[in-house]
Formats: sequence, C-alpha cells, structure tokens
Amino acid sequence: MAYPRLLLALLLFSFLCFASSPVSANKVSVSLYYEALCPYCSSYIVNNLVRIFRNGLVSIVDLDLVPYGNARFTSDGSIICQHGENECLLNAIEACAIRVWPDVQQHFGFIRCVEHKIMAQGETEWQSCFQETGLGSEGVLHCYNSGNAKQLELQYAAETDSLQPPHQYVPWVVIDGKPLYDDYLNFEAYICRAYEGELPEACKGLTQTISEELKASRGDQVCLADETIS
Repeated sequence: MAYPRLLLALLLFSFLCFASSPVSANKVSVSLYYEALCPYCSSYIVNNLVRIFRNGLVSIVDLDLVPYGNARFTSDGSIICQHGENECLLNAIEACAIRVWPDVQQHFGFIRCVEHKIMAQGETEWQSCFQETGLGSEGVLHCYNSGNAKQLELQYAAETDSLQPPHQYVPWVVIDGKPLYDDYLNFEAYICRAYEGELPEACKGLTQTISEELKASRGDQVCLADETIS
C-alpha cells in the first residue's frame, strides 16, 4: 500500500517545484516605424537595432517592424513614397519578407541585408540578399507580384496613421506603446527598464538618461514626416 503515499509525494514535489519556478514575464513590445531609402532608418537597422540580436536582448523583446514610414495613399488607391518609386518597391519587398518569414530572426536578417546594400551600394543590389541570407526568393517575389504587398502596405498605413501621438519622423521607435522620440538610439535601456522579469546580462550597465552631448550630436538624424524629397 505504499503506492498511494509515493504518488502523493510525487504530486507534492511537482507542485512545490512549479510554485517555486519563476513566472515568465511578458516580452517588451518594440515597434519600429521606418521607410526604405531614409538613410537614418537604414543606419538604425544596420548599426543599432541589430545589437539586440547579438547581445541576447531579443529574447525579451516582441519586435514589430513596420516598413511604411512617411508614405501615403491617395484617393485613387495609389501610394506615394517620400523617396520615390524605389522606396515604395523596397517597402513592399520588406513587408512581404515579414509576411513570408514570420520568424523575426529570418525577416530581420533579410531586411538588415537589404538596408546594408542600400547604404553601401545603392538600392539596385538588394536581390543579392536572398542568396546571402540563404532565404529563397520565390515567396517574397510572389507576394509582391500577386498584389499581396499592396494589402500589407495598406495594413501598415493604417497602423502608422493610428499612432497616438502621431509619428513626426522616422525612424520612430515605440516601446510598450510609448514613443522614444529623439532618444531612440537609447532603446536598449528602455527595453531593460520595461522588462519585469529577471534581466539578461546585456542590461547591466545600461542607463536611461542620455547625455546632453549625445543629444547635441544627434542633430536632425531623421526623415521628417512633412518633408518632401525630390
């Protein structure tokens, strides 16, 4: 008759282990509203946002990339992009990448490659990123050519236009619903402050107060929403 006692002991042990285990905290919501061909967006993605993938902070982040920026839809359903037709093309390609590869590691890797090509070689070399990342082109190109890309851009337009407060420029970084304004380069500190669980090693030493020197050096490193690019 020892079996009931043994079963009870095992159940009690399991309960105590479960009760003593730390409860996983919700991930921090991080949204980047941006547009292709804005040099400051490219630089932010290539040089800054990539850090959370390298230092492990991405494990506590729910990252949402929104490639629409300062574009707008006209009354006849066409889209006008701040940097012209090539921006519209690349916004749509990156939107398709997000849809085709929902894994953030995959679509961010592709998008970072595209943005790096833009910075280094111009916007005509982006297709080589399929080969460089090892991600096939078929799904993304089908998404674009089938018209699905326009539907995605309509969704991103609605999401961007519903921002409160409205975005003033890109890159526009929002953490847990709150925009960082011109402190967007300090985004890692905000992530660490917002996270309610055990902080990863990468959070150590980060401060949320940005220095006046860094603020002064930032200048106008944004693409303004009401700016017309010829």
